[in-house]
Amino acid sequence: MLDTVFLDAGNTLFSMDFELMSEQLALLGPHCAPDRLARAEAAARPAVSARIAAGGSTESRDTFRFYLRKLLAGALETDEAELDRLAQGWAGALSQSSLRVRLWVRILPGVPETLAALRKAGLRLVVVSNSDGTIESTLTRAKLRPLLDAVVDSAQVGFEKPHPAIFRHALELVRARAEHTLHVGDLYAADVEGARSVGIHALLLDPFGDWPDVDCPTQPDLPSVGRQLLAARS
Repeated sequence: MLDTVFLDAGNTLFSMDFELMSEQLALLGPHCAPDRLARAEAAARPAVSARIAAGGSTESRDTFRFYLRKLLAGALETDEAELDRLAQGWAGALSQSSLRVRLWVRILPGVPETLAALRKAGLRLVVVSNSDGTIESTLTRAKLRPLLDAVVDSAQVGFEKPHPAIFRHALELVRARAEHTLHVGDLYAADVEGARSVGIHALLLDPFGDWPDVDCPTQPDLPSVGRQLLAARS
């Protein structure tokens, strides 16, 4: 039986602030509703995952610009040159320190309640995130840190998902066994393949059905995962 759950942060606990993104995009010309950006973001994830599988880093500027370009391609009808211009300008604006700290802070619906219920049921909860050294402080400000047993930030341990070392570190940190651990995340290459590389079970979050051919369990969101895990323990 599972006794430990590893959790990605972005698109698992937090979403991008699509209102902020829409405002910044409008400064470059196009007006695009936040919900349209949100839908296009989810659709861009398989392409980002393929880039990670080919050796890209989730934390690099090039990957961020690639991610935003794919998002824009799904949200707007425009030509390739304009996509390049917008992605470059948008990435630059959102990378400014004053905006970067606001980009991934929207707690997804039902997350605090799900974490509390899983912890009450006796599951250990560990965030395993590719980040820039700030994920623990982000979780603290969001009042989610008390609901977690540990936090693993790639910038602090020196390895990014999907490298097996970050998952091994997390297992050792809470003395968990891989066969009794589930990892939940939003990118197949980083989260599913990375977790499986050390024998951890993996589940992919797919809110709109953009990953029809993956060979792993999927759920639309963390509350759905929580209900499944709690039902299995009852």
